[in-house]
This record gives sequence, structure tokens and C-alpha cells, in this order.
Amino acid sequence: MPQILPYTRADKDWVVDRHGALYAREEGFNADFPALVNQILTDFDAALPSDTHQGWIAWDNGNRLGSVFVVPEEPGPAKLRLFLVEPEARGTGLAQRLLDQAMDFARGTGASKLRLWTHESHLAAGKIYARNGFHIVDSWPNRFCGQDVIAQIWERKL
Repeated sequence: MPQILPYTRADKDWVVDRHGALYAREEGFNADFPALVNQILTDFDAALPSDTHQGWIAWDNGNRLGSVFVVPEEPGPAKLRLFLVEPEARGTGLAQRLLDQAMDFARGTGASKLRLWTHESHLAAGKIYARNGFHIVDSWPNRFCGQDVIAQIWERKL
């Protein structure tokens, strides 16, 4: 069973590379996406150490299999970011474990809600969010990283 360990700066290149590679292959996103992930992590790293920012990496047999991050959003909510599960680990329950870790942390910070941005084509992600009490609070057509998408904001009370 994979271990879920706190993110360290040594994980940054993997998070950027895997987001870039998987989203290019699965969604057609261009090089703007890994650049955005890199900026998100640069900002995240600058905020550490912190009681309100945390990230986790799933490991199994020396290989990283997933990531999830929580950052504060003003006022009151927390934001779920960079939630990724490698294709070979999908359907194993790892995504649920990562999401549980993030929700527990956000709850522990006193956040009133957990919010995330995604897009409509992430059907599997939408199913896990809905199963965990998230609902769509906003949706709009958007051009993102070279693709036309339907952007979505999901949230749930904590």
C-alpha cells in the first residue's frame, strides 16, 4: 500500500514534470501548464513552513504515484491544488486517500470550506469530488493552456 508523505522541495521537479506530461497526453495542454504548476509550487515553497499550507506525495516502492496540496484562500476557505494520481494507481483507492488527507488537514486549519478549480472533462475527478460532498458552484467556457475547456469551481463545507 502506498505511503502518503509530506511534500518536500525535492518533490517539486516530479510534480511539475508529471503534471506537464500527463496533462499534455490526456488533455492536450501546452507548455503553459507545467510553467503554471512550477509557479504554484514556487509560491507554495515560499510560504513554508506553515500551519495553513501542506502538500503530500504518495510513494510506493521508491516511486511517486500522486500528489495533493492545500493552501489558504481568503477569507476562510482552503484551496485544493495539484491533485494528481498516476494512471497505474487510478482505481486503487489512492485518490480517495489523498483527498481524505487534504480534507482532514483543511478541517484542522479551521477553514470553512474546501474549494478547487478543474474542468468538465475530468470526469473521474468530478465523480470523486461529488462522492465526497463537493458541488459545482461556478462553471464557464474558458481557453486554458491551448485548449477550450469548461472550467468549474467545486466546493464543500468542512
